[in-house]
Amino acid sequence: MREFDYIIIGGGCAGLSLAYELETNQKLKDKSLAIIEPREEYKRDKTWSFWKVINHNFEDCVKKSWNNFTINIPGNTKHIECNNTPYQTIDSGLFYSKIINTLKKNKNINFFKNINEVEIKNSFVFNSLSDNHYDKSNLWQHFSGFEIETDKDLFDDKIFNLMDFDCDQKNSVHFFYTLPFSRRNALIETTWLSDLNNNSLQDYENQLKDYIENHLNIKKYKINFTETGAIPLFHLKNEQKINQINIGTAGGMTRLSTGYTFLNIQEHSKYITKNIENIKNHKKFTITKKYKYLDNIFLKVLKKNPEKMSQIFFKMFLSSPSTVINFLSNKSNFFEDIAIISKMPKWTFIKEII
Repeated sequence: MREFDYIIIGGGCAGLSLAYELETNQKLKDKSLAIIEPREEYKRDKTWSFWKVINHNFEDCVKKSWNNFTINIPGNTKHIECNNTPYQTIDSGLFYSKIINTLKKNKNINFFKNINEVEIKNSFVFNSLSDNHYDKSNLWQHFSGFEIETDKDLFDDKIFNLMDFDCDQKNSVHFFYTLPFSRRNALIETTWLSDLNNNSLQDYENQLKDYIENHLNIKKYKINFTETGAIPLFHLKNEQKINQINIGTAGGMTRLSTGYTFLNIQEHSKYITKNIENIKNHKKFTITKKYKYLDNIFLKVLKKNPEKMSQIFFKMFLSSPSTVINFLSNKSNFFEDIAIISKMPKWTFIKEII
């Protein structure tokens, strides 16, 4: 079996982002890389969205950007501008194509379907897979979406709806999410924050059809794309191994209170690339401890008070747009943290702190 200087286990968002960062920064000219990925082909399968609070390598893969969004609770809607940090959606098909075409130009980079096809003992490994990825009893952000096309101009593509809580909560936390790519084309998702043991929350197709036809009042439409996923809102536990760094969600790059991961992966990839020559001796890259602490409290409140969460999310967005966006994107300062905390119901959170 062949040996490689570096091995990336998992050729998804995290693995490919790291490989692309290493390649475009000339770190693989004299080094070999194996990427372990079982999929037969790369095609559009996901949607990654975020506020652009930092620059990234994939502007040419952005499907759409917005400078305005709304958040809804029954009887109330908040309109918010984000001109300085537009909300962007990455087309995973374009992302995969860009990276694969770049990596193919380097003969030092090889793809394999199975880890057993390579010799691993003398390689430095970047792992994006988790040992306990599917614990149903924990808290997840699970979702499904339809990208639909209509024969009339029905959407305002200048503004997206981040959260619409005007729907059946079923003693959990539930909202719909609408990204209009054009006046006739939009991605609409049903999203739950709950464990995965309640199958009644996972009849996604019926939820989406009911919302589209009875809430958005769109009776005639074509479904062009569907996606379904689940993001763990808990820390994944991986065995610590010498000469291995975990990346992506397995490496703690998912913000637990929001599920946002894409930009954290990009920052982690840049950090690894900058320090690749001596990466095993460098300090571990992590999301700042204050966010881990605040998210832990937030998720405790969510688990015990799901009926209050729509109001809590809505109140969060009563802060200035830059404050709430920075907070949700791990870029807030002390004063912005205090501004967000001041909007929260005090006693509900104090009980969890105590």
